[in-house]
Amino acid sequence: MNESNKSAGLSASQAKQLLAKFGPNEISRKKTRPVWHIVWEQISSPLTLILIATAAVSLLLNFVPGQEGGIVDGVLILSIVALSGIAGFVQDFRAEKTIEALRQMAVPKAAVRREGQEQIISSREVVPGDVILLQAGDIVPADAALIDSRHLSLDESILTGESQHVEKASQDTVFKGTTIQAGQGEARVTATGMGSKLGHIASTLENIDEENTPFQLEIKKLSRTILWFIGAVIAVIFVFALTKFGLFESFLFSISLAVAAIPEGLPAIMAIVLALGAQAMVRESALVRKLNAVESMGDVEVICTDKTGTITQNEMSVVNVYQVGRELNMSQKSKKNIEKQLLLCAALCNDARLLSDESKDIYEGSQTGIAILKFASQYLTDAEINTYQRLDEIPFTHERKFMSVLCSSRRSKDNFVYSLGAPEKILAQCDQIVNEKGQIVKLSEKDRQGIMTKYADYGQQALRVVAGAYKNSPAVSLREGNLIWLGLLAMKDPPRAGVKQAIAEVYQAGIRVIMLTGDYPMTAQAVAKEVGLISSGSIIGDELEQMDDHTLKKKLDAGCNIFARISPFHKLRILRLLKESYTSVAMTGDGVNDALALKQADVGIAMGMRGTEVAKEASDMILLDDHFSTIRDAIREGRRSLDNIKKFINYLAVSNFAEIGVLFIATVFMSLKEPILAPAQILWINLITDGLPAIALGLDPARPGLMKRKPRGARPLIDVKLRWQIGAIGIKKTIILFATFLILLPLGLPVANTALFTGFILYEFVRIATIRQQEKMSLLVNKWLLAALGISLLLQLIIVYSPLNKFFNISPLPATAWLVLLVGITIGYFSAIVITKLIDAKFKD
Repeated sequence: MNESNKSAGLSASQAKQLLAKFGPNEISRKKTRPVWHIVWEQISSPLTLILIATAAVSLLLNFVPGQEGGIVDGVLILSIVALSGIAGFVQDFRAEKTIEALRQMAVPKAAVRREGQEQIISSREVVPGDVILLQAGDIVPADAALIDSRHLSLDESILTGESQHVEKASQDTVFKGTTIQAGQGEARVTATGMGSKLGHIASTLENIDEENTPFQLEIKKLSRTILWFIGAVIAVIFVFALTKFGLFESFLFSISLAVAAIPEGLPAIMAIVLALGAQAMVRESALVRKLNAVESMGDVEVICTDKTGTITQNEMSVVNVYQVGRELNMSQKSKKNIEKQLLLCAALCNDARLLSDESKDIYEGSQTGIAILKFASQYLTDAEINTYQRLDEIPFTHERKFMSVLCSSRRSKDNFVYSLGAPEKILAQCDQIVNEKGQIVKLSEKDRQGIMTKYADYGQQALRVVAGAYKNSPAVSLREGNLIWLGLLAMKDPPRAGVKQAIAEVYQAGIRVIMLTGDYPMTAQAVAKEVGLISSGSIIGDELEQMDDHTLKKKLDAGCNIFARISPFHKLRILRLLKESYTSVAMTGDGVNDALALKQADVGIAMGMRGTEVAKEASDMILLDDHFSTIRDAIREGRRSLDNIKKFINYLAVSNFAEIGVLFIATVFMSLKEPILAPAQILWINLITDGLPAIALGLDPARPGLMKRKPRGARPLIDVKLRWQIGAIGIKKTIILFATFLILLPLGLPVANTALFTGFILYEFVRIATIRQQEKMSLLVNKWLLAALGISLLLQLIIVYSPLNKFFNISPLPATAWLVLLVGITIGYFSAIVITKLIDAKFKD
């Protein structure tokens, strides 16, 4: 087959056959979680498995002659497990669907030649053998061998991490996902989808196992502790119960006590709180891929963030124009003050382009080119620009550092050469200048010095600068040199709105911010200063390469928070060193080679707008707006969720502690003919206290000063202070409830038993009130919680004063019993406040 036939491309039938053979040209998600896997993840924790085992025992007891209630107990426990599983499943399933929707939205188009005709198709339909057409601004849709290259330059940083552009000639390979920066070309596709280099990297990342978060490890440790504790309690109680009750009754009572010891509401509440946190984060433009990322965000101690697009807008704009002897601030637009030839130079000597769209303008090209084109378009009409036709060009290369074009005016028939690029390179091509009066005069040495001084001044301000020049050209060939100097265009990528405030709030929260960028150090430093990012200095990639880990660690410990001209491999090295000093490090990224760092970070944060699919798959969270402020918002929500989980543990553990204490004391030290609390009563207490009120606690708003506290770091969730609170208040509650039982015992065992049973429910109000007092929050901040407490009290009154009391072996309470309960609650409230203050004074946050 000759070359002319090859360049015609595939036929429609060939393309269809190859698509069927090789499949869609996309990075597949091999580890997409099926529904059954998501379900299993919700029920496979040790604590949940303990609950299922307990429910199984309760159900089996139902088949023992003479026993009642076992099936009710089992069904209730399994209902709680189901509630937990549903909450987690819904969030994870939604995340999977959202990620898939993002993938569908992010499918680019590709230009191909088939049957001799140029066509625009979905990149998914590109197949091996296709001839693809490439030009500046395009993303290469597949691995391909170049057939023709016309000054083709690519950005391959998505794969290599190197920010330098790569020149490509015929027969060279271009890779899927890379970006055309300059020139044009045609290439024949050699590999698509997972067969591409990008696909091979994605496949390798699939095999890297994810580590458990510190929170997950804590919960597993807590589950094991509970398991051993339950075993010990059952053994001790069973032995003592045998001396007083029958074998079966002792066994049933021991199982009931085990149910009291298990915080069966914990898995459900954690899942619900984290799911609510995840939904709140989505409203703030942060998509949580896994529920555990919510609590991980709450623990973050260091944020390693990109600059472009996250801190800055990723949109260059011309902010200053310098023409000989005068400087124009572009916030004050005035067409008459700008040399028209400079505007034409900006518009014509440029590979950026504006594409027509019904809803908005869409620009393609480099950020610099787009900024210059937008600048020129503000002052020139489309008719003025379209009057000129490009006849020839010498493209920008990294060696030349400037571009030149030969254009012809359709009106005057005159030809012009325009050059645009690095000021020092353009200045070397000039021997004349347009002066303040618009006259063309000789370029003096004083003029040169003034231009270079202003260029250096812009550099100190971290502005990106290009220069423009032109000349009339009677020749029809492009010849550079002997140009007329026009002026400097200074551009910047401004910070995104709200970033400065977000960084200040993150600092208040005790979190370190590190900027990792491929940009120049001067630019990074200027942006850092503008947004208030504090650093003891900056390190560039080349310097980092020369440092050993010990030296780099010392720089990090000394507060160096700006790293410029770095690659994703440098990111990974910095991450590993940071994890030696910090418990939780968040890392942002968007490229393929960022994926490894994202996967190994405690919280990997991918960019939703400019991030690659591989980066998104490796992440824990996706920023839908790529905004640093969204990271701040996610941290706040993560902290709120962790606070509410800790609050629930505090609330629940005290209740369970008191249950175990009362049952243990009564069994060991009292001569009762039957257990002080029946199994049905124990389960009801757990259901009422662990149910609606506990769920409502998860809806608590953030408490004051949430973002002014330091991260908890290596401190456990159930720290020494919380353990003291649980123990001290649990003992106090046990004493008061047991005293209530003894005081009312002369009125009869049924009254004393009912009062004790009701006391556990009423004590919810006491515990919530003391928690609110400790938080310095009003009882009215969470109306759902007040409603839940009211419902709990109403349900208790119904079973005490209705025929339902027969099912719980209780009797209506007389006024005397309510008076004793009220006194106990009052004493309990004030004593809890005193205990809490003493513990707060002993253990400062």
